[in-house]
Amino acid sequence: MRRHQIHFDKKDEPLRADVRELGTMVGELLVEQCGEDIFETVERARKLAIARRSGDADAAIELDQLVANLPPQQAGTLLRAFSMWFQVVNLAERIHRIRRRRDYLREGFGHQGETIVRSLEQLVDGGLSQAAARELVSSIRVEPVFTAHPTEATRRTILEKHQHIARHLVARMDPSLTPHEDRVLMEQIRDQLTIIWQTLEHPEGRMTVADERENILFYITHVLYRIVPPFFEETRDAIKVVLGDETAEQDDDELGNMLRFASWVGGDMDGNPNVSGATIRESLARHRHLILRRYLEDVETLFWHLSQSDKRVSFDPELVSRLQEYREQLDDQVAPASPRHRDMLYRQFLRFVHARLLATESGATGAYERVDHFENDIRLVARSLHTCGGPNAGLFSVNRLLRRIKTFGFHLATLDVRQDSLVHREVIGKLLGDDDWLSRDPGERATVLRDHLSRRTSMDTDDPKALQTLDVFAAIGECQARYGRAAIGPYIISMAQRADDILSVIVLAMWAGLIDEDGSLHLDVAPLFETVDDLRAGPDVMHELLSDGAYREHITRRDNRQMIMIGYSDSNKDGGIMAARWALQEGQSRLVEVLDKHDVNVVFFHGRGGSVSRGGGKVHDAVLAAPRNSVQGRLRVTEQGEIINAKYGLRALALRTLEQAASAVMLASAPQSTEPRPTNWRAAMETLAGASRGAYRDMVYDGDSFTDYFRASTPIDVIERLSIGSRPASRRKGAGVENLRAIPWVFAWTQSRQILPGWFGVGSGLDAVAKEHGNEVLATMLRRWRFFRAIINDVEMVLAKADMDIARHYAKLAAPEQQHFFTTIQDEFVRTRDWVLRLKRNDNLLDDDATLKRAILLRNPYVDPMSLLQVDLLRRWRAAGSEDDDLLQALLVSVNGIAQGLQNTG
Repeated sequence: MRRHQIHFDKKDEPLRADVRELGTMVGELLVEQCGEDIFETVERARKLAIARRSGDADAAIELDQLVANLPPQQAGTLLRAFSMWFQVVNLAERIHRIRRRRDYLREGFGHQGETIVRSLEQLVDGGLSQAAARELVSSIRVEPVFTAHPTEATRRTILEKHQHIARHLVARMDPSLTPHEDRVLMEQIRDQLTIIWQTLEHPEGRMTVADERENILFYITHVLYRIVPPFFEETRDAIKVVLGDETAEQDDDELGNMLRFASWVGGDMDGNPNVSGATIRESLARHRHLILRRYLEDVETLFWHLSQSDKRVSFDPELVSRLQEYREQLDDQVAPASPRHRDMLYRQFLRFVHARLLATESGATGAYERVDHFENDIRLVARSLHTCGGPNAGLFSVNRLLRRIKTFGFHLATLDVRQDSLVHREVIGKLLGDDDWLSRDPGERATVLRDHLSRRTSMDTDDPKALQTLDVFAAIGECQARYGRAAIGPYIISMAQRADDILSVIVLAMWAGLIDEDGSLHLDVAPLFETVDDLRAGPDVMHELLSDGAYREHITRRDNRQMIMIGYSDSNKDGGIMAARWALQEGQSRLVEVLDKHDVNVVFFHGRGGSVSRGGGKVHDAVLAAPRNSVQGRLRVTEQGEIINAKYGLRALALRTLEQAASAVMLASAPQSTEPRPTNWRAAMETLAGASRGAYRDMVYDGDSFTDYFRASTPIDVIERLSIGSRPASRRKGAGVENLRAIPWVFAWTQSRQILPGWFGVGSGLDAVAKEHGNEVLATMLRRWRFFRAIINDVEMVLAKADMDIARHYAKLAAPEQQHFFTTIQDEFVRTRDWVLRLKRNDNLLDDDATLKRAILLRNPYVDPMSLLQVDLLRRWRAAGSEDDDLLQALLVSVNGIAQGLQNTG
């Protein structure tokens, strides 16, 4: 499809108008800030890129000449111009999603897909009883876990300005605006854009853990805190619509656990020396401070809102009694009440609630010891309003606060703790004084650890690394005591391989004094199975653990529930996308079977990244494609990098994100949610995964000098210098691909438009299946198996974003003897693309997703000049020994711009 063939439906005309207006504004900004010459250069590059995409060979040559050897400052300006255009387009597209949802609901087209009401309708229509549907709704839990993975290439101060622009764009939807009011909104948008232009894209210093923490907490406190009540209100509306009035008064407690939020920032030690017991303490203290600030604001709002007088209404006797108790106990700690408020008992009562929250913040006398004490006070107000004439006089606002209290507690978000299994092995060896510990057989290590657990041994040490590790467990215990057990999430073991890796954590917790006298450890220990081999070994590891009396007793005390984290990123880097997805699917199925035999419920924690290459994609489809009995009402999933802003940056989008996730969990957890999977499908997938992995590993791990090709044909060396994360790019020492983190690995391939991790090996795998099993089985699997269809759709999207013509320019940065790698990549790309088109019976990629296809086609001409500029800058920077700071600064701008254009990094 050519650019002139792109079609906008009538429903999308407002988006087109927004892009046109905002694009014009960016052009005017360029003229104002940089002059006509820069604007003309940008326009020339844009028009040449469009002509190049239309097949004009002369335009392609002229565009190459235009971007070659530009002075660094001029190159940076050109890159920033295109990046700015993408920033406004990305915002316009997000606002259009909000507009379309409003139109859908307002125009009465029925219930939108991927909503709780639609899922309930589907389940009831499928034969689920109303009682079972109620029970299902009350049992689900969605828990996004926000991580500090450095894939957000836009700094926070710019993201905040994006939010201001978004709010102004939403305000422009109001049809009652006067022309003057609309002009004012546009001028406010222009003001924000101009400040963004004048702001450095990348701070000069590397981010600290505290910086990362503030970024994550911004979304939790400014967006999620606000939309939790509406989420529950919409859920209640859905129940009323589908299940009738009888269930509309469902008790709040039955919905209270539907949402939880967690964070890794300050607790993720894996490869990050800046995270420790100290950052765990600091992070949870910051969590406590922020949530108390939100509660104080809400209580103050209620104070002024609830002005009811005892001369007009009655009050619940228990509230009156509690108010008298507070007067006797706390009156000297609270400022005297205004005489004009003496008859306003809600205000009188909330004055003491406010004072107790302040005392909780400072640790003074009168503090709430536990969050349920605070919740009980607010419940008293709600009950009094409900029974004393206030259902329509304040109860709505009080119930909203109650929902927030039940969701956020006094800890705001659970803090997970994570560490590499190798660190635990090293520390155990030091504490045992065993220099050969790392080389011992894993079974032998497990036997020694079990012996220490059975004898309840203790351990003293003066080794700094051991003391630092033991302090982490001490911090866990302190924070559980101070903020409640819900403040600390699972202890996650990265690169878990054998049973001794899990037992090591329990032994270290014991030596740190974290195990009670009765043997209870109030901590979920979650192995993270990351590579393809580890995913395959996971079921045997869990069987060994659950067959052990001591560990089985620990799980019994944890409500017979075992959390297991599965990694999408490293499994993909290890074996390619098809082998990784199949290993994840089979691993979950086998783990469910093993834990079922031990009468243990499993909670899978999905370590998904933002890109398809790291497990990204549509969460709704992924949940519904999960193996039978693997969801069990729970979805715990990481949210990373730029995806956090895309999914949670605006309140309406955050609400939609949570609704889509919850609706999918409901469907996947219902009894009739499973689909058939004939035996020959599994055989075909085994062939597909094996052949795909073979093709991938033959090049990535077995090919001579492939690491050199990767480092030459991608901007990995620039990405490693980005100040967008507090931890190193590599987990363990070593220059090879195996030691590089999955994030910069995918980030670099995406920038070079090869996007190899998202598709390579799939075509070879499909060839193998056709040869061994025939074409028909693949067609049937695509038609009838949601899991297989989801993979093919994800691969198709990545193929559409990849561009071998642009990638060829990056490949030329590699040495002549390494060019055969690009030939292999290009051949596999064609093979994979042709298979996807054949299976889907389409002529072009994304023929059945017109919106995404249009977005990519429109974006490409604006990304291309940035890509060509980046190639030229890389060549010059490396020729100068990678020491020219002016060139580096321009390269950093190019990374940001291409990330904006592709809407993806790592």
